[in-house]
Amino acid sequence: MDYADQAIPVYTNLTDVFGGIGASLQSIERWNGLAQEFEKKFGRKPSYIARAPGRVNLIGEHIDYALFGVLPAAVEPDILIACGPTSTSTSGSGSVVAENLHGKYSRQEFSPIVRGRSVDDTTHVEEWHLDINTKELRWESYVKAGYYGVLQHYFPSSKGTVEKGPVPVDLLVTGSVPAGSGLSSSAAMVVASTLAFLAVNDKLGHGPERPSTLTKGQLVKMAMENEKTSCMDQAASVMSDPASALYISFYPALKASPASLPPGVVFVIANSLVISDKAVTAKTNYNLRVVETLVAARVLARTFGVEVGQERITLREVVGKYSGETPGNWLSVEKLATALEDVLEKLDVLKAREGSRSGVTMEEMVEMSGLAPDAFHRIYLSWIDVKATHFELYKRAKHVFSEALRVLQFRQVCLESQDSTEGDVAGYRRKLGDLMNESQESCAELFNCSCPEIDQLTKLARSAGAIGSPFLGAGWGGCTVSMVAEHQVKGFISKIRDEYPPYQSLDEAALGEAIFATKPGRGACGESPRRLAYKKRSDYQPVFSTEGLNMWFCP
Repeated sequence: MDYADQAIPVYTNLTDVFGGIGASLQSIERWNGLAQEFEKKFGRKPSYIARAPGRVNLIGEHIDYALFGVLPAAVEPDILIACGPTSTSTSGSGSVVAENLHGKYSRQEFSPIVRGRSVDDTTHVEEWHLDINTKELRWESYVKAGYYGVLQHYFPSSKGTVEKGPVPVDLLVTGSVPAGSGLSSSAAMVVASTLAFLAVNDKLGHGPERPSTLTKGQLVKMAMENEKTSCMDQAASVMSDPASALYISFYPALKASPASLPPGVVFVIANSLVISDKAVTAKTNYNLRVVETLVAARVLARTFGVEVGQERITLREVVGKYSGETPGNWLSVEKLATALEDVLEKLDVLKAREGSRSGVTMEEMVEMSGLAPDAFHRIYLSWIDVKATHFELYKRAKHVFSEALRVLQFRQVCLESQDSTEGDVAGYRRKLGDLMNESQESCAELFNCSCPEIDQLTKLARSAGAIGSPFLGAGWGGCTVSMVAEHQVKGFISKIRDEYPPYQSLDEAALGEAIFATKPGRGACGESPRRLAYKKRSDYQPVFSTEGLNMWFCP
């Protein structure tokens, strides 16, 4: 069965959640501390604690929104949300009081309301509304984003009323995923929020007697209901598998399957300490790349004789249509790899028609698209803010296609390594490392989404013994992920700490957060819930979980 079709499973103890007793014991105090703080703030114990981890994308940067597959894995840093229904609220159905343990985030109170919206002249619909500030990156916006998906799916409205509304909720949030680092703290917050609101509204089962009917794929789609991104980050948080990368494909539908990694490797996450402020730089960075890849897809479709109407088409769809892909007759992984190799030889049409430059002007881009200027603006520019004088269609498309091919090659190496002898393992590791390094080079030179600090950090990582070391996340700062032989991890981290200049002013605690080792998250188990049997027992026991994403309840 595809991972996306699996039901949300049941965990029984922290050892299963974190992949070992050591990690479990380290986590108990944090979980108990959160529960105790909840009781101090709200006068009662929480009913649930929801957890969602950050994610590391081993390879496949900036290709998910072109609908090509990626290879992420969950990491240990996470978001925890202690929550419980309250009967004392006077703010109406579904009201929320949200607190955050981090001192810089203030207490927030909000309530969902039902509003009418006109679809066209004859159609009027009622739907839930949460006041989400899209102009600022506010922490509670991600809580609201998760809540929105639950409201839309489980509390349908009709003529401004809801038969049985959501319950009032108190929340207390804490997190160890660095914001703006590329570990996807925002998606972790949305996933944890989604699961928390499902739990307090009794939309999940309670163990083997009342198993959940919600699949992992459905949970991912619900978690991204109000985030205008692809679902890679949410899928990695929900579906990641132990000792494996997770091959996630998005077209024609969300699917996920494990790609087991060669034994003896650990991934070291190193924060460059450069924070990419999406709200400030989106016009020239992320948003611009989205538009460039979409326009490149239209130009290629026109060149290849692929019919495109007034809609936006992605690079993955162009490759499929060019290769004769039809509904029900989708390209296999092997045929997709062959198609990518073919298309990579035919990208010169995306370059400027005169001169030596690769970038094209706005006027040239519109002409290449075959659209009238007003139609081009409506389709490609009216829904997103971008700023540029030249658009690098060739470089962006070359990165996307070559990166998509590297993902498939990485997956194949992982599959082949499972039947290898001990003597062959080093060779498979090296192949994976080479692909990761090629990814970093492509991101830096073709997609221009690296930065000087990331370039320096990846170079240091390779000199310190990393088998492969690219950046991860949206780029322009954030973290690097280095594949390191397990027996070299301690020395590797020590060398990076000593040689990366921004680390010199950090104390030991800050260094521990800036650079750390991790393995892909533990998978789910299906045993019946039982009390934890540790010397320092938790007051909580796990009930619901997806790989790396766990629900606990008060016994």
